[in-house]
Amino acid sequence: AGAEDAKIVFDGNAQDYHIGLDDSADTLVIGKGSALGTTTAMSFDANGIITKPLQPAFLVRPAQQNNVATDQVITFETEVFDQNGDFSSNTFTAPVTGKYYLTVSLRADSIDNGASYSRVFMITSNRDYYSIFDVDGSSTDPGHWTFTVTVLADMDANDTVSIQWSQSGGTDQADIMADSYFSGFLVC
Repeated sequence: AGAEDAKIVFDGNAQDYHIGLDDSADTLVIGKGSALGTTTAMSFDANGIITKPLQPAFLVRPAQQNNVATDQVITFETEVFDQNGDFSSNTFTAPVTGKYYLTVSLRADSIDNGASYSRVFMITSNRDYYSIFDVDGSSTDPGHWTFTVTVLADMDANDTVSIQWSQSGGTDQADIMADSYFSGFLVC
């Protein structure tokens, strides 16, 4: 081997794969296709840092949503990033079966203390997870409250997850603020 890129190609029936050295970047690359740089699935740099540019991961943010109704799906209009393109129409769809780390943090303003409680649901194909606030114990409408749900969820390929607001009774006056977020990534 010299200073040029060196690689091993695995020639499959429908798809070729390669393992090789990208000498210009000083990285060891594993990917699809017969040429280095075709589609890098995993890269190891000189410090041993591993990157996986195709690993499913996303971070989305909503625009402000006023007077959210019970059982309303939260709309996420801004994709900060969507590595692998699995987030669409306010829903993340698992591309492969695995364990996914999912987290949502929703800031709700002007929650009605006339409601018995307010909740934020993370609704997956397998089960629901939620954060609840017993708002009727407040003497006034809470000005700000942050609901957080974090889970390591088992998801099969094509399972989905979305975020939903819920409250029991009271007036639909809560506002979901734009500094909220929803994110996730494939762990294993």
